[in-house]
Amino acid sequence: MSPDHPPGLDLDRLRVLLDRERPGLVTGPLSGRLIEGGRSNLTYAVSDGAARWVVRRPPLGHVLATAHDMRREHRVISALHPTDVPVPRPVLLCEDEEVLGAPFYVMEFVEGTPFRTAEQLAPLGPERTRAAVLNLVDTLVGLHAVDPAEAGLADFGRPDGFLDRQLRRWAKQLDASRNRDLAGIDELHATLGRELPRSPAPTVVHGDYRLDNVLIGGENDEIRAILDWEMSTLGDPLTDLGLLAMYSSPLGMPDSPVSTTAQAPGHPAPAELIERYATRSGRDVSAVAWYTAFAWFKLAVILEGIHYRYTLGQTVGRGFDRIGDLVPVFIEHGLTTLQEG
Repeated sequence: MSPDHPPGLDLDRLRVLLDRERPGLVTGPLSGRLIEGGRSNLTYAVSDGAARWVVRRPPLGHVLATAHDMRREHRVISALHPTDVPVPRPVLLCEDEEVLGAPFYVMEFVEGTPFRTAEQLAPLGPERTRAAVLNLVDTLVGLHAVDPAEAGLADFGRPDGFLDRQLRRWAKQLDASRNRDLAGIDELHATLGRELPRSPAPTVVHGDYRLDNVLIGGENDEIRAILDWEMSTLGDPLTDLGLLAMYSSPLGMPDSPVSTTAQAPGHPAPAELIERYATRSGRDVSAVAWYTAFAWFKLAVILEGIHYRYTLGQTVGRGFDRIGDLVPVFIEHGLTTLQEG
């Protein structure tokens, strides 16, 4: 780790805070580094040479407070840590913006690998890959089995009208990014609205559940921690399943700037993941096509927003020039999913 202060992380101020709030926790000078791969909130690994922690804070420039609510993330992992759901142990929440320039929280560092691409999964081999992805489903079943009231999360969201609000939210996001014609996206949105399913009993919903948002490690490739809870709430659990099914579907685009693990040898097909979830959770998944199509729609909107910012010169880095080509692919997958049921 570099002893320098990464942008957004003042290690001297962090040390003063930890010494005051958690005396004896830190035993040496702190060093830190930014953990790559985050899409919005910033994540840092911090060490005193003997132990390691993780710091999560909003992006530099700190946009909408509701979009990067540190208190919310800290609350959900604090509530879930005593359960069987694997989450890092929370250490401290700091809402004093004088320390790092924004609210943040500290949690334990968990060893493990977030598998983001089929190429990263390939060395595991087909059998281990298959087991890891099926374990992803089983861990989701465990999350959705947590009683929100017993975990102290009864007021964590507004489950009534959840799907309708979600659909309106992403349609609003789409309108904010419109600068070109996108064939089929209005049809996809309208069809989703007409065929809105009836939600089952609400659960804690992760909101972005996929293989690269968990850490896998150990001899048995167990899921050691679920990460990135910024979109979590109380709502329809099948939205998590639909998103997982979407991310387990091959895009059919070589060298896509949006990676999925679906092409890895041994990776189970979406139908098998859905069946396993249904069997282990006991939930009715007959409307899962709607949830999967909604996931395609949501990602199409997100990608269009990235493409729009790219056209305005507001994004930097590799791959952004190809994001726009992906949006019609996601729209087509969403329409096909609804048609095939």
